[in-house]
Amino acid sequence: MMRTLLVRGMLAGLVAGVLATLFAYFFGEPSVDTAIGLEGTAAHSHSAPGAHEHAPAEAGAEEEELVTRGVQSTVGLLTGVGLYGVAVGGLFSLAFAFVHGRLGTLRPRVTAALLAGGAFVVVFLVPFLKYPGNPPAVGQAGTIGSRTSLYFGFVALSLLIGILAAAFGRKLADKLGAWRGGLLAAGGYVVLIAVAAALLPSIDEVPDGFPGSTLWTFRLASAGTQVVLWTALGLTFGALAEKALSGKALSGKALSGTALSGKAHAG
Repeated sequence: MMRTLLVRGMLAGLVAGVLATLFAYFFGEPSVDTAIGLEGTAAHSHSAPGAHEHAPAEAGAEEEELVTRGVQSTVGLLTGVGLYGVAVGGLFSLAFAFVHGRLGTLRPRVTAALLAGGAFVVVFLVPFLKYPGNPPAVGQAGTIGSRTSLYFGFVALSLLIGILAAAFGRKLADKLGAWRGGLLAAGGYVVLIAVAAALLPSIDEVPDGFPGSTLWTFRLASAGTQVVLWTALGLTFGALAEKALSGKALSGKALSGTALSGKAHAG
């Protein structure tokens, strides 16, 4: 069954990745194109006047792009988001296999939906609020390593605190009830992650004069892409998992009925 869930999780992740790619293409790529245009304009405005007149011809020629912008915004986008969706779908199926049955007698669809919602908050939304994504022309080249480390470090920290909060909430639910236990666990997560966010350094490298509307549109599209991804993953995997688990339950009942029938005839 674990192999079945894993395959279905990766399939659901692929479906979610395709849908997220479509959203990102129509709602995110226009702001990326705008930011790239601003980046090119800024680079030309900062170049020294007349410098190109004394430079060798071959040095003044623009380097040929290894991957064109058209390929990046279509095939490249689909490949990147699709592979990300497949990987997340596989991990999601493993998490589902672990939590299913430990949250009470919830249907697989409900378990998958709750898991997807929690993962969206813990893995994306909370880290995004602390370190939101930026379009091209925002951020310094020399700090990309530190910015990346801080972001993924905060993602790992949020995930760890989320797992601890879920385990703690499960124990509290046995004593105080599911509602109170869940509220206390969520409150503990909020407090701990807020303290961690306050202690970690902030990053603000938006250059002066960069259009706020472009930055807002890009970040909104980034968040929307993740909403589409996790929503599609939760719904698609929930439907596939419920079908698989229901089929297993029916097979088990059929085998049990056959065994009882055989004993009756033997008696």
